[in-house]
Amino acid sequence: MAGRARRPLRHIDYWPGFVDALSTMLLVIIFLLSVFMLSQFFLSQDVSGKNSALNQLNQQVEQLRSLLALERANRAHAETSLLALNATLKSDEASKARLQALLDANAASAKATGGVADKATAALDAQKQISAQALAEVDILNQQIAALRSQLAAIQQALDASEAKGKAEDAQIADLGSRLNLALAQKVQELARYRSDFFGRLREILGHRPGIRRVGDRFVFQSDVLFASGAAGLSAAGKAQIDQVAVAIKELDQEIPPEIPWILQVDGHTDDRPIKSAQFKSNWDLSAARAIAVVQYLISKGVSPRRLAAAGFGQYQPVTPGQDAASLRQDRRIELKLTAR
Repeated sequence: MAGRARRPLRHIDYWPGFVDALSTMLLVIIFLLSVFMLSQFFLSQDVSGKNSALNQLNQQVEQLRSLLALERANRAHAETSLLALNATLKSDEASKARLQALLDANAASAKATGGVADKATAALDAQKQISAQALAEVDILNQQIAALRSQLAAIQQALDASEAKGKAEDAQIADLGSRLNLALAQKVQELARYRSDFFGRLREILGHRPGIRRVGDRFVFQSDVLFASGAAGLSAAGKAQIDQVAVAIKELDQEIPPEIPWILQVDGHTDDRPIKSAQFKSNWDLSAARAIAVVQYLISKGVSPRRLAAAGFGQYQPVTPGQDAASLRQDRRIELKLTAR
């Protein structure tokens, strides 16, 4: 009996399906990257537009303040002129009253001496001449008074217009000030968001290591993590820690828009035990030297100096009131704070 013929094995080709799946995955990744890049582009355009609007608001506020100061100066000058004109008007009115009284007296004298001799007639003629001169002066004074009143009316109108304009400009400045404060508040919120991201990134980089913690808006290094006791030079282990901080700061500097004024403030603190060192006269000197050492090391690692600030607080801002070893260790620290310049 002839043996059975063997059936050929069926070969399944998976390669086309694998290529299709890989192509589909690549297209999805390219699509997601395109969406991400477009969103970043529109976000940067929106931030730039807000910054331009903020700069225009600042310029308008300054222009309105200058105009308001000029209007106030003009108004003060007009008020001074008004006071002077009022004084002149009162003087002219007094002169008019005096001359009118003199005319009345002359008229009464003329009536009383109507039947006197030639001397009385000559005196009367002289009085009439004086009266005519007085009348001419009175007319001139009346004209001057009328002119002064016209000037006073014009000045009063100018003052009223200036006051109305000043009120309108005050309202506009108040509105612009509110808009400016709103824009500044938005900048502060943006900085707070970047601060949170920065500290979160530091926590990821440094991990949960002893002597390093976040307290509120500050990142705290215990001094013994970075420095030897009584010294202001970074230890090898301390430099390794600050290296990670430098990387995070440089990345942050690339992400925060340039119009947001921010700095990383490095604060040095010590405990209240008197220092025993020929190099440092006080704990204040030691705390400042340590803060400066951290800043200088960050600069050597490529961090921009305009983004850094150093301050020493000595023993005057303790964390805890205790005097035990654990409390004193907490007081000896370096704090990093991302804040507005």
